Amino acid sequence: MKPKIGVIVCGFIENKQFVTNAYIQSVRYSGGIPLILPLIRSGPVLNEYVSLCDGFLFCGGNDITPLLFGQEPKKGNGQTNISLDLFQIRLMKEVLKTKKPVFSICRGMQVFNVACGGTIFQDISLQPGKHLDHMQQSDARSEVSHKIHVKPGTQLKKYVGSLLYVNSYHHQTLDRIGKNLAVSAAASDQTVEAVEMPSHPFAIGVQWHPECMYRNSPEMRELFGGFILASTHSGKASAD
Repeated sequence: MKPKIGVIVCGFIENKQFVTNAYIQSVRYSGGIPLILPLIRSGPVLNEYVSLCDGFLFCGGNDITPLLFGQEPKKGNGQTNISLDLFQIRLMKEVLKTKKPVFSICRGMQVFNVACGGTIFQDISLQPGKHLDHMQQSDARSEVSHKIHVKPGTQLKKYVGSLLYVNSYHHQTLDRIGKNLAVSAAASDQTVEAVEMPSHPFAIGVQWHPECMYRNSPEMRELFGGFILASTHSGKASAD
């Protein structure tokens, strides 16, 4: 049986909750069944989400409310929605307790870090040192922007290798890394490009957008495939 993948809502457009189609299609083509999980202010429903799904995909979106990682707003901080932030952070914490696979992309990686007690540079201009432009202006989101180096011995390296060219659509970056997390990839300017939880079967966060590169990149297909395979094993374990 194909694993059920909870695709957590990206955000709001006016009064509509949405998930970008590329996330849904990447799950589908990798062999999972995508189930969109909307923001619901209900503990019991959230628990049902956790029980229902075999794996969880946290997607990109807007910025996280700074108060939720112990800061007040600084210059460069963007649009936020504290209800969405609280929902996603709470769901992330509950999912991590279960050891079910978690794949977190862009904002999702930042939610992953904050849920584990980490912090964020509210704008890359606040990050020490010189840095690349991490908000590319290419015609297509599938185009690559810069290279990253993946650390040896990490979960991520098994799927994408040691050197990878990625796209880039973010203005915030990770600062203090959350508890039980480890940096698994970085750009040449030392911007954190991926984190993972070594003690977890599959809990990986990436700062780029692999769903946009899925059709053109064997590495991105391998990464999504690894997530779906881990979720398949999770589903079988739950059934047993």
